[in-house]
Amino acid sequence: MARCCDEFSRSSLLRRAVAEAGSGLPAVEPGMPIPAGTGLDRRELLLRSAGLALAVYGAGSLSLPGFEDGILEAAHAAPAQPVLVSVFLDGGVDSLSMLAPVADPDYRRLRPRLAMPDSALVFSEDARLRWHPEAAAFRTLHLEGKLTVLPTVGYTNADQSHFTSRHYWEVGATNPGLRTGWLGRYLDRAGSASNPLQGLSLDGELAPPLATRKAPVAALRGAGNYRFWSPGVWGEVEREMLKTLGPLGGAAGRRGKALASVAGIAKQAQTLRQQLAPFGGKIASPVPYPTHRSSFPQRLAGLAAMLGAGLPLRCVALRAYGMYDTHDDQAEPLAQGLKLTGESLLAFQRDLEARGLADRVLTLVWSEFGRRGQENGSRGTDHGAAGIGMVMGARARGQMIGELPPLRSALDRQGNLKATVDFRSVYSSLLEQWFDFDGAGAIPNARAFGRLQLVK
Repeated sequence: MARCCDEFSRSSLLRRAVAEAGSGLPAVEPGMPIPAGTGLDRRELLLRSAGLALAVYGAGSLSLPGFEDGILEAAHAAPAQPVLVSVFLDGGVDSLSMLAPVADPDYRRLRPRLAMPDSALVFSEDARLRWHPEAAAFRTLHLEGKLTVLPTVGYTNADQSHFTSRHYWEVGATNPGLRTGWLGRYLDRAGSASNPLQGLSLDGELAPPLATRKAPVAALRGAGNYRFWSPGVWGEVEREMLKTLGPLGGAAGRRGKALASVAGIAKQAQTLRQQLAPFGGKIASPVPYPTHRSSFPQRLAGLAAMLGAGLPLRCVALRAYGMYDTHDDQAEPLAQGLKLTGESLLAFQRDLEARGLADRVLTLVWSEFGRRGQENGSRGTDHGAAGIGMVMGARARGQMIGELPPLRSALDRQGNLKATVDFRSVYSSLLEQWFDFDGAGAIPNARAFGRLQLVK
């Protein structure tokens, strides 16, 4: 199993710590950017209409009861609004294994042990390239015209720190001082003051791309992760307890503070209990998702169910399965990560299609950087620069954008892939073509970056 580098471990621990509102900021090394969203207020919200327990960030002075009305309003006002899902491949995925230039004469010289075989899955748009054998689901989506592939996306003078490079992608600028995410800035301008579901992190903590200055956004561990329960009570006893507690809600109009309080709690619990479906317990999906110990497939299944129920989501962020910081013994963990991530995303796309939602949802898949062109002495690869990015959906352009030039000219002096597409071009293009929103309203200096045709 590949081991991640120390910098990756410190980055992960620090980000987890700063995502906990009120916990204080741990020591930050000189020059290391503070993650977007650090210090935002966090409040808890029980959304009765969907049975979801949410952590709401950036709520400011707004009262929590108003949010539920705001969510209902937003759902009625824009039932068919476009949704963008951001999926992060954590650690820097090796794009030269995911989409391998097997016909390039320098490829096997640089990768005598890690090179993909010539018999690997053909990439239909470039005969030199082959998909990783475990990336068959991505190939299927691409052949159907539902996956746009950007083989060398990044930025010039790439920073090879996990923490810093990821921060740049999260905030949409090579600025270590920015504290709002690129999607958060979009929501600040185009979002609602009373709908925290407009920006939803499915990792249980605030995803920095969603960090706002004023608009509320939310975090949830998954649509199925809420249920009413009591410690030490289960089975038939639990069912009887719930049946007994339910009628207490009818005492809401009685006199006496204590009884009114109990009645209010009981009424809410009973309402939640009745309205948990389809989110409570096991998610009902029209298509099968991969079965795995990871929660990633079920988080995607829950997301499709939430969209199917008409919840007013606009921007959603989550981490994919896998740890892609593969400095040694890369082959097995890379294969496992690509297989489950690809198959889960393919199931998600099929789910959206079955629900009639496919035209409303685009999914952006990204990683903080690619890997070094030359393999190292530990059967792994080290931090690189440009890497692969993808846009999935029924309305994605479905073709390769940019190129993977011959390796002799594609690598910089350090042996890393040079970017042929800037990630800020991707962001600006998505904002304008998908949300009909001026990219300059969210991406600093957006006019300096070309636009790409990402949406059809």
